[in-house]
Amino acid sequence: MIVEKPDLVRQLLNRRNKSISEGALMQQIQQILAEGETHRAAIKAQLGREGAVAENRFVFDFLETDRIFNVDQIRAICIDYRLRFLDSHYFKNPIPEEAISKINALQKEHGTTLGGFKIMAPSKTFKLKNYDDPLLFAPIGNDYFYLIHKWGTDLSAYRKLLVRPVRDFGSLLFTLAVVSLLLSLFITEVLFTGDKTDQFLLIAFLFTFKSVCGVALYYCFWKGKSFNTAIWDSEFSNR
Repeated sequence: MIVEKPDLVRQLLNRRNKSISEGALMQQIQQILAEGETHRAAIKAQLGREGAVAENRFVFDFLETDRIFNVDQIRAICIDYRLRFLDSHYFKNPIPEEAISKINALQKEHGTTLGGFKIMAPSKTFKLKNYDDPLLFAPIGNDYFYLIHKWGTDLSAYRKLLVRPVRDFGSLLFTLAVVSLLLSLFITEVLFTGDKTDQFLLIAFLFTFKSVCGVALYYCFWKGKSFNTAIWDSEFSNR
């Protein structure tokens, strides 16, 4: 059976369409772009650090709805696939010329100079010379971002499943419990030939669970692993 590789843009669209209609989205974006300069300056001062660009002056009529995403939708996809959403200057790989051309075309079309670019990509792409499926965004304002370009190869079809155990503490605990249950069943049913009382099975599971948790804890400390929910926009940890 061939498993289709995930398309992050489609995942973002599905996530966005569940939370807001296209008409309501464009109404919000129109309101954001129509706000006065004083209010826009206040948003920049509140949300952006010195030298950062929190929003860009797009022309509403030229925006494509399939490229507009809220930070909550981006965060959800980053957590599901263990991705980062960081400022573009943290990205260590060269930005392709096609992306540069699209930025230039957008600037001419909207009559503005874009800034504050962010990239969604796997953690290692912000450190190593390899990349998978990066997405380049520019901020619109009020936690909305405009997708400019996607490049690289598609993520593995199994990535979401493989990173599920480290999505959050509950997912890790559930995974460790399932692994412990399977190991305890193997030990009691295959390796042990004596009487199997309920108390014995419970004790076997508890000891197995304790051992599996110990190994997982050691591995997490050794590798410096953090949960997906904690690293999706972290600028410091590369694990």
